[in-house]
Amino acid sequence: MRVTNADKVFFPERGLTKGDLVSYYAAVAQLVLPHLRRRPFHMKRFPNGVDADFFHQKRVPANHPDFVDEVFVRFPSGHSTVFAIVDNADALTWVANLGCIELHTWSSRVPEIERPDYLLIDLDPTSDDQWPFVREIALVVREVLDEVGLRSYPKTSGATGLHILAPIKPELPFPEVRRFAKAVAVEVERRVDDQAVATTTWRVADRVGVFVDYGQNARDRTIAAAYSVRPVPDARVSAPLEWDEVPAVEAEAFTLETMAARIDAAGDPMRGMWRNAPSLRTRFVRLGLEPAPDP
Repeated sequence: MRVTNADKVFFPERGLTKGDLVSYYAAVAQLVLPHLRRRPFHMKRFPNGVDADFFHQKRVPANHPDFVDEVFVRFPSGHSTVFAIVDNADALTWVANLGCIELHTWSSRVPEIERPDYLLIDLDPTSDDQWPFVREIALVVREVLDEVGLRSYPKTSGATGLHILAPIKPELPFPEVRRFAKAVAVEVERRVDDQAVATTTWRVADRVGVFVDYGQNARDRTIAAAYSVRPVPDARVSAPLEWDEVPAVEAEAFTLETMAARIDAAGDPMRGMWRNAPSLRTRFVRLGLEPAPDP
């Protein structure tokens, strides 16, 4: 896979180039690909780096190389598109060469694209001083998920928040997974019991605390995958964590420049997370919910 304009500066603050971005993804390909495989890939392209304009591109270019797979998706509106599928290191290099600094994917995989294979709680601060709250709330999310029998995996979002993923069997449609995630978020809010710390308030103008966001568990919503670089000045990375790191973690510690040493020291905290995902169907009653409907 030939890289074009490898010397183009993508992160001026750090002096990092497109070539640096591509080299990073080549180095972490075997760690990131398990999170990308068979998922519709949403291209958010920064052709001239983080300080210039970007654009969203759902439809994969018609002249894409053979090593980039594709999937046809129809939307409730009646519109349709063909997404890329990034299944291999060459495809990962190809999307990075197009200026896809971050790796955005659906929470479902082909062929079960209407049934997600993980539940997500996204902790999204309302103000810049709430990172300590994010870490505190994350541990409560883990507690609730542990109690309903779901193993969870934290990662920095790579921006200002933290993602908590719980792999599940792809058997329920998006609205049912979202219904369960909302109940988890509401229970977390109840246990924290301080709206200045944790809130599920949907209207942005009415929020004070960290938003315990369950809304990403919906069709056509995407998040930056584990090990994805984010389009921020310091080239921050969405970094998988061990749970015992969460109470003291600092998101700015994980960047394109520091991740090699991080991986050498800590390995991959998400290794094997997609194996033996449990059924969510049997767990609704544990949160006081009506059971999920039969398929």
